Amino acid sequence: MTIRVLVVDDSALIRSLLSEIIRQTPDFELVGAAPDAFVAKEMVVQHKPDVITLDIEMPKVDGLTFLDKLMKAQPTPVVMISTLTERGAEATLRSLELGAIDFIAKPKLDVVNGIGQYQQEIVEKIRAAANTTPKASPPASTSAKAIPLQYSGTETIVGIGASTGGTEAIKQVLINLSPAFPATVITQHMPPNFTKSFANRLNSLCKINVQEAKDNERLLAGNAYIAPGDKHLEVFKHGADYRIKLSDGPLVSGHRPSVDTMFASLASVVGKNAISCILTGMGKDGANGMLQMYQAGAITMAQDKQSCVVFGMPRVAIELGATKNIIALNDMGKALSKAVEQLGGGTRL
Repeated sequence: MTIRVLVVDDSALIRSLLSEIIRQTPDFELVGAAPDAFVAKEMVVQHKPDVITLDIEMPKVDGLTFLDKLMKAQPTPVVMISTLTERGAEATLRSLELGAIDFIAKPKLDVVNGIGQYQQEIVEKIRAAANTTPKASPPASTSAKAIPLQYSGTETIVGIGASTGGTEAIKQVLINLSPAFPATVITQHMPPNFTKSFANRLNSLCKINVQEAKDNERLLAGNAYIAPGDKHLEVFKHGADYRIKLSDGPLVSGHRPSVDTMFASLASVVGKNAISCILTGMGKDGANGMLQMYQAGAITMAQDKQSCVVFGMPRVAIELGATKNIIALNDMGKALSKAVEQLGGGTRL
């Protein structure tokens, strides 16, 4: 199947670079390269592309405004081209809320030296986007009710892993969790600068506290800790406490942070008192770690195919036999809360 791609970017250099990558990919077809939203609108109507790469920062009409109108009028898979800055992170997270499938960092001027890696990443993300069914996302509820939870303990630790589509999936899981919910560690594939903005955004919406994880931080109930971009997150025992270890070791399963790394530490340190779920994402990161958790007696869950943006990571975990609990995203928060009550209120103190 040929994937028809439209490039939208105000930079002639970036348009040229992305266009050449698309032309060099056998199953891709470049249907156009637009310098602004006005030209892009005409090209969308004329060519009906399968995937659009969209620059966030454009003159006249910015990428977010164009995306919002596109998703309401003619939903199309979109991969955002973002700058790796705090401002870029905020705009990118907003684009994912509006319905964009994924994002990739805008290449630096010297990207020619590492064009192979950049080309592989953009090609993979365009292919993944082409296999999704996009839709405009409803605005996040600011009055969500916490799921009632009969739990009071410190022994249970919950781990959540995700990639493509994960920012919105994680939000949907966390937004209804009770302040009594056990300490939760989260690995979402994101670059540096983005995870702090992601944590702050979630913290403004959730009943639990959400923060970017810090090294040697003690895990406390009612808190969720997000692995910083480019740092592995592991859990270790320190006396009666569970704590966080951050490291910049080699990539694991192609990623840092890696879900496999986090899940493996939960299997080793927390064992049968741990709970994990693997959400939407491209690739297989997390599957082997979840299998280790399952073999250690932990409760494990995977998001079902129908509610995934990309049914990659959950599919591999299910095929490995790492979980028998396959759950729709809308039901994941309830399922996790039920699992917490099932384990009971054990305490380390």
